[in-house]
Amino acid sequence: MGFDLNEVLASHRGENFRLYSRYINPQLVKVLRSIGFDRFYSRAEGAYLFDDEGRRYLDFLSGFGVFALGRSHPAIKKALHQAIDADLPNLIQMDAALLPGVLASEVLKRCHPGLGRVFFTNSGAEAIESALKFSRHATGRSRVLFCEHGFHGLTLGALSANGGAEFRKGFGPFLPGFTQVPFGDADALERELRSRDVASFVVEPIQGHGVYVAPQEYWDAVSELCRRYGTLLIADEVQTGLGRTGRLWAHEHYGLVPDIVTMSKALSGGFIPIGAMVCSTKVSDKVYSSISRALVHSSTFKNNQLAMVAALATLATIDDENLVDRARMNGDAFDKALAPLMERHEVFHSVRGKGLMIGLVFGEPKSFRQRTRFKLLEAARTGLFSQIVVGPLFTRHGILTQVAADSMNVVKLLPPLIIGQYEVDYFAAALDDVLTDAEKNSSLLVEFGKTLVKGSLRRAG
Repeated sequence: MGFDLNEVLASHRGENFRLYSRYINPQLVKVLRSIGFDRFYSRAEGAYLFDDEGRRYLDFLSGFGVFALGRSHPAIKKALHQAIDADLPNLIQMDAALLPGVLASEVLKRCHPGLGRVFFTNSGAEAIESALKFSRHATGRSRVLFCEHGFHGLTLGALSANGGAEFRKGFGPFLPGFTQVPFGDADALERELRSRDVASFVVEPIQGHGVYVAPQEYWDAVSELCRRYGTLLIADEVQTGLGRTGRLWAHEHYGLVPDIVTMSKALSGGFIPIGAMVCSTKVSDKVYSSISRALVHSSTFKNNQLAMVAALATLATIDDENLVDRARMNGDAFDKALAPLMERHEVFHSVRGKGLMIGLVFGEPKSFRQRTRFKLLEAARTGLFSQIVVGPLFTRHGILTQVAADSMNVVKLLPPLIIGQYEVDYFAAALDDVLTDAEKNSSLLVEFGKTLVKGSLRRAG
């Protein structure tokens, strides 16, 4: 009897967490159950997820930004069906296939004119690995600078440039030559560059962990310093790219002209994993400098035809549906909708980010009663207030969000770029409800406590 997907889904209905816990990662299952995120999702469409009981959830996580076009976008599905039906010859390896070249040309059309070559990967981390290798070879230097709080992936090379201590713990020693500098501190950057042995500075134009934004003056200095000291600037656009921030590339907000750009996530259309490392022709030609070096950097699945088709359809859809402009307008709509909440709620301090990459910053209130409650939470665990916000947004209002980083009172929003005013207003009303409850009484604490207890009981069972 052959494989039947419907039969597999029906025969294992409701076994998600048992199977995942036994065969993949039991600790993740414990986390999801503890915070009340243990749902059995049965389908997804646009900006929404649906569970097996028919409840709808507004997805403001978007698979960490993968689903910029929403889930199950018909244009991407149609393109992939066409590709499968065409029986395209895939991964011949000793070949120069058509679609990778077409996609590379479309990507480069959307980049600044100083970039001229594309290397396709399977993920953002692989794109970063490629960028690090290319920068070292092209410059003949070994050192790499990265920023505090920066996140560039979890493979060993990318992890060596990761500014999150929680990800690095227990995996050292890391690759030699990697040095961390504070994000937004041009003086610290120059102190490291003066030695003239730094191959590249890898940085996110807006940091994903914490949604940190640096001022224009910093970026002006970064551009000038990298040019002065011969260091290649790598713009990590894995999460910020392809319209997320209201520009096609987040580095465009600051007038940056990077030597290398990495991308992934949204490029997939939410269907087939793909990433890309885009660099100048000069950098690429130094790596691929002769016939004998034609395959000196490669990957088995780099030119997967289905990934190429998904990415081509994604780029076309971004253009056809004006998603970059929509992200900018929706970001403005969020600013407008959230401004009254910051006036109404002492604990809600600010909104940072650009477009639809949004960080909601919470902090100590001014009034004695609210400040006392907030301090009690923080004494129990730094950043607990943000988790108490994320929990009821999900369990009460059906909105999936995330804490921006560990031990931080910032809630991060990454909605699909296709959302409209209804979703903006729905979120603002839900957040208002949660914050009002948090300030006026302790029911949120009780609610969150019950969720933790229920999760513990389920784990014990």
